[in-house]
Amino acid sequence: MIRIVIAEDQRMLLGALGSLLSLEEDMEVVGQAANGEEAIKLVQELQPDVCIMDIEMPLKTGLEAAEELKKESCKVIILTTFARTGYFQRALKAKVGGYLLKDSPSEELANSIRSIVAGRRVYAPELMDDFYSEENPLTDREKDVLALVAEGKNTGEIASELNLKNGTVRNYISTIFDKLHVKNRIEAISQSKEKGWFK
Repeated sequence: MIRIVIAEDQRMLLGALGSLLSLEEDMEVVGQAANGEEAIKLVQELQPDVCIMDIEMPLKTGLEAAEELKKESCKVIILTTFARTGYFQRALKAKVGGYLLKDSPSEELANSIRSIVAGRRVYAPELMDDFYSEENPLTDREKDVLALVAEGKNTGEIASELNLKNGTVRNYISTIFDKLHVKNRIEAISQSKEKGWFK
């Protein structure tokens, strides 16, 4: 019997997922959590085979919980509506067993759980396509400039740190905005984080 904990902050979806998986003859839902913190506690208490969790949850996100559960024997499956490359990269670093999208058919979820318990990894195909197709368009120097922008440094501070003129730094920043199709520093930083281009 595959023992499962589900973490999902939308109560209706949590109940529906639990009922659906309980219909499978070889699966048993042993615990349900409404946030990442509860999920961690339940996994440590109940020692399930699998923990299925959403990403955007209160107290701790699914990715933060997955990072904490890395050392546990329980396999983590991210089940989310977010097909974002940055989230996917973080999930890979947390060594999750699967990253699936909520709009997949339910029998696909059950089959994926069986595959993951058997030791395979299962990732939504559309994520794999994005993951390999989306390269960071910035040069190394532009990446250096953006990293200092992200640290909150102003044009003058960036110029002195990188031995550049203020005008050159301004040119770099304007090129970064053009390449990322953003209007300001905050958008540039958040887009780079979302796509997993920041360390």
